Amino acid sequence: MPISITKDSIDLGIVTKDAEALLAFYRDTLGLSVKGEMDMPGGGHMTQLACGTTTLKIVTNGREPKAEAAPGGIGGATGYRYFTISVDNLKQATEECAAAGYKVAVPPTDIRPGVTISMIADPDGNWVELLQIGG
Repeated sequence: MPISITKDSIDLGIVTKDAEALLAFYRDTLGLSVKGEMDMPGGGHMTQLACGTTTLKIVTNGREPKAEAAPGGIGGATGYRYFTISVDNLKQATEECAAAGYKVAVPPTDIRPGVTISMIADPDGNWVELLQIGG
């Protein structure tokens, strides 16, 4: 039997060793608002950020991870390599990320008529695609 979906979006967890650096990017630079925080078993902590109907979870484990994700965005490895946030101010948002010192891996690029993307690396090297349709 297939799953019975109850929400129109997925939630995404990013496990990090430096939650403050990720919060500076996602909360302070991209402007996602804090939905809540909670301590987790084993000494970890989660901060939940709102991104439309998606919740972005910034998680620390409370212990040293056994491994780190391979760097390099889309070409760096297989598996989860990026996620997309649809925006209506792609050029401005990309410029603000660059001005704040974040790596713009892909500058604003028209990928087909009426669709523009850019990709920015967060402090842990995870890629975030900004996508704008029209305008």
